[in-house]
Amino acid sequence: MDTNRSQESMTRLMSDDVIDLRQYWNTINRHKWGIFGFAIVITMLATLVVFSMKPVYRAEATLLIESKNANVVSIEEVYGLDAGNSEYYLTQFEILKSRQLAERVIEKLNLIDNPEFNQKPGFIAATITSAKNLLPLGVEAELSEEEQARIRLQEVTDQFLANLTISPIRKTQLVKISYDSYDSLLSARIANAIGDAYIENNLEARLQLTYKASEWLMERLSGLRDKLKQSEQNLQEYREKEQIVGNDGGFDIANSELDLVASKLVDARRERMALESLNNQIKKVDKRHPENFELIPAVLQHPLVQSLKGSVLQVELKRSELSKRYGAKHPKMQAAQSELENAQRSLHEQVLSIVNGIENEYRLALSAERSLKSAVNNTKQELQSINRKDYRLKELEKEVDANRQLYDTFFTRLSETNATGDLQSANARISDPAHPPQSAEKPKKGLIIALTFIVGIMFGTMLSFLLEALNNTLKTAQDVENKLGATMLGLLPKLAKKGGTENISYSAYLNDQQSAFAESVRTIRTGIVLSALDNPHKILCITSSVPGEGKTSLTLSLAFSIGQMEKVLLIDADMRRPSIAKNFGLSGKTPGLSNLVAGTARLEETIHKDEKSGIDVLPSGIIPPNPLELLSSERFAKVLAVLETKYDRIIIDTAPTQAVSDALVLSSHVGAMIYVVKADATNYQLAKNGLKRLNEVKAPVIGVVLNQVDIKKAAKYGGDYSGYYDTYGYTAEEKTA
Repeated sequence: MDTNRSQESMTRLMSDDVIDLRQYWNTINRHKWGIFGFAIVITMLATLVVFSMKPVYRAEATLLIESKNANVVSIEEVYGLDAGNSEYYLTQFEILKSRQLAERVIEKLNLIDNPEFNQKPGFIAATITSAKNLLPLGVEAELSEEEQARIRLQEVTDQFLANLTISPIRKTQLVKISYDSYDSLLSARIANAIGDAYIENNLEARLQLTYKASEWLMERLSGLRDKLKQSEQNLQEYREKEQIVGNDGGFDIANSELDLVASKLVDARRERMALESLNNQIKKVDKRHPENFELIPAVLQHPLVQSLKGSVLQVELKRSELSKRYGAKHPKMQAAQSELENAQRSLHEQVLSIVNGIENEYRLALSAERSLKSAVNNTKQELQSINRKDYRLKELEKEVDANRQLYDTFFTRLSETNATGDLQSANARISDPAHPPQSAEKPKKGLIIALTFIVGIMFGTMLSFLLEALNNTLKTAQDVENKLGATMLGLLPKLAKKGGTENISYSAYLNDQQSAFAESVRTIRTGIVLSALDNPHKILCITSSVPGEGKTSLTLSLAFSIGQMEKVLLIDADMRRPSIAKNFGLSGKTPGLSNLVAGTARLEETIHKDEKSGIDVLPSGIIPPNPLELLSSERFAKVLAVLETKYDRIIIDTAPTQAVSDALVLSSHVGAMIYVVKADATNYQLAKNGLKRLNEVKAPVIGVVLNQVDIKKAAKYGGDYSGYYDTYGYTAEEKTA
């Protein structure tokens, strides 16, 4: 069970969220004639207004705004124009729409006295002015003539700007100047005058700017001249003080000297290192054995040593040859030996001389290296000093150059400004002057009328949806079931009114039993019978929410219908506004229910037979002072009990539930109650409250009957009523007939 309930809840929620386009279409279809009527009325009013409006003519002049200034020399910086920037054009467009330019044109064309700008105020404006004069707003101070003229100029300027339109043409340097006026000739004059005024204003602005620029340049040039002289004097004084010569202050000379000394230092260091290596080798040899010095490559490779060693070798060879022939004491051998010793002694002496020379060269190389190193350091210090002087020198030179450049620039600009002060060219020209238009621009009568009709349709549609949303009446069987939560027992179609016939629905069933109305009554009768087959509702009570919903019509029709099958008694229990007696041709003083309950008349005197329908009728009788007490009395209950034994079915017509409580009292005496609701008229909340009151006293309400249903109109709501009355072809016969 829980699962089924949850599924039903989900289904109901989904159905609520779905947009039913058919309902929207039905709403529009129901109100279509009202929508079209509203649109036509609005369109007719708009047509009258449009044809009463004065025609407005629009003249257009085309202005070319050049992107570059046509100056003989380049002095754009003086004017501050950046023609390549789009902001330049936007600025020019705003100038064209400025009040200053508009006032220039107004003064030039004397528009303040023009009739178009001095029209009489309209009816609304005149009424407002009159109302302000009548109100006690205090006494306003009188304005002077100048103030009045200023206010008048502001008013004319506002009107002038309201009719002016500036429209730039995309991706071009052209702009259209449009002016709307009632006078075609005036509109063309004003459009052309705006272009001329813009060009003149631009030339005047350039000329004023030139004069201001010249004046400012002269003031600046005087100060710059003094500043340049002072900077040149400071530079010269510094050169003299520091004794700076050359363009770079002696920096190139010192730098060349440093390169030369550094190069010599490298060579001296190289030579010293080579001699230091030989000297270290020499120190390791004992000078008492000079022959050991010959092992040193530098000594051995000395040319003189090589020559002496060659001489010693020759002497040794000679001595060797002599030793083969002579003995050691031979004079020739002794002479050769003496010659050999002398050669060896000369060699040793020469070796020692070379060694001493190498030592002396090493000491000289060491001294030279130290001297060159000291010279390099001194040159570096001198170079650093020159760098410091050069830094200050360059500062002074840059200051002089900057002042001279600035002075030259201003001097050039001043010369250009003075030379071109009288040579000005406009940045704009009128490429296509305005001509008086032949046809009016406004109002576009056809377009306005068409748009008014469309807007009227749209507004009428919106209004129809609003009325539909505000309509809280019950119109369809679905409304009865959804809004009231009650069972739909049936409906009664709305009958066409006939001239001179009152309450046609009272006798509609008897007059034409083949009609849709009669069939709908029989459908309701069938529903009543089927609602209680085993225990038929012997006493039926019909009520409604308020008077006029047709409960009496249903009561009579059901009585006639059921009377064709059973013995029926119709009781008029609406003792406040009784109407059944009159329908059967009975007098209001005829004894009835009140007399029977009160005991002033017998049962036979109060019941009247209707020969046409065959039912018995018990009218209300004389209206009692308190009908509610009569209906709630035990005597009334006894009367019903007696009548129940005599008839198969008793049908009671009672008062509405929202007016009195009669129906609540009767609910305890009847077997079934039928609630009548007038279609498209009764507020559903009112009907819901009536049913709620009946449910609170546990009244046996078996269903609701929707009365006076306009079938054609209801079909537009999406209702399908064929099941209630369109049976056996009655409706078809009626339509055919």
